[in-house]
Amino acid sequence: MTEQNQDFPDADAYDPAASSLAGHVDPAVMAELLSIRSSIDNIDATLVFLLAERFKATQKVGFLKAAHKLPAGDPGREAAQIARLRHLAAEAHLDPAFAEKFLNFIIGEVIRHHEAIAEDHQAAADLATDAAGLARQDADPAVSAEA
Repeated sequence: MTEQNQDFPDADAYDPAASSLAGHVDPAVMAELLSIRSSIDNIDATLVFLLAERFKATQKVGFLKAAHKLPAGDPGREAAQIARLRHLAAEAHLDPAFAEKFLNFIIGEVIRHHEAIAEDHQAAADLATDAAGLARQDADPAVSAEA
């Protein structure tokens, strides 16, 4: 027996054959349906891992932007990416409007993450500044007397 995933207890209980159609359709049709759904499941898993990799990369961008006090969003880049993805979607016979909505959702999440990284970076910088000020006061009694 495998150990159940503690973060997502139902993840290990996933049944790829789960269907409310079972017993109500011809077994050959059900077998074909399950085969196609298996491919969909594989694609979904790949999408999740690809998104995780994408967010790892955008997190690095967020740290770089925070370190150099750059804005979380980049409207020029975002517009170029949307145009690019709409074009790719059309070539792939995917609705470009859907691709744009999907990318806008991702961009929104990335910006939210970048803003959080910037806030954390600023808070750490503020703490370092406060600590440096306290250290100067402790080291120089004249500074303490002036304060």
